[in-house]
Amino acid sequence: MNKNTQTIACGYSHSVALTHNNTIKCWGDIRYNECDPVHFTFTDVIQVVCSGRHSTALLSNGTVKCWGNNDYNQCDPVHLAFTNVIQVACGHIHSVVLLTDGTVKCWGSKYDNQCDPVHLTFIDVIQVACSCRYHSVALLSNGTVRCWGSKFNNQCDPVHLTFTDIQLPCSNTVLW
Repeated sequence: MNKNTQTIACGYSHSVALTHNNTIKCWGDIRYNECDPVHFTFTDVIQVVCSGRHSTALLSNGTVKCWGNNDYNQCDPVHLAFTNVIQVACGHIHSVVLLTDGTVKCWGSKYDNQCDPVHLTFIDVIQVACSCRYHSVALLSNGTVRCWGSKFNNQCDPVHLTFTDIQLPCSNTVLW
C-alpha cells in the first residue's frame, strides 16, 4: 500500500483501494465488471468493501454505490437508494448496510437466509460484517452478537452467540 492509499479490500479475484483523496482504484478480474472504470468516478468515498465478484462503496453523504456481478441482485439499484448508511459489508452474493438508526438492511441472495427479513429486525446495531460466503453478523450496542445466514458449519449456531465478554468501543465510535 503506498502513501496515497488509506484502505484496501479484496474480492474473489479483484482488489480495491480507497485513496487519500477519497477515490477508488481497482485491479484484477474484469469479467463481471469488478474493475469497470466507470465506477472510479465516485468521489467522497469513505469506505469500500469487496467479496465474491462485487464491491460496495459508502459515500460521505450516506449513500451506497455497488458494482460487479449482479446475478443475485447484490448490485440491484433498487437496494442502493439508502441515504443514511454508516457502514457497508459484502458477502459472497449479498450486501449488508448499517443505518444511522442502528438497523440493518440486506440485499442479494436469499439462498441460505442471508437476506431473510426475519433476521433484519435487530436494533441498536453498532457493527456489521459478512463472510466470504453465506452468513453475516451484527454486534449490538449491549455487546451481544447476532448471526444470520448459513448454518452449514455452525457459524450461526445459537450456542456460540451467547458471548458476554465482547469489548465495546467508546460510545459514539463507529467501527470500520
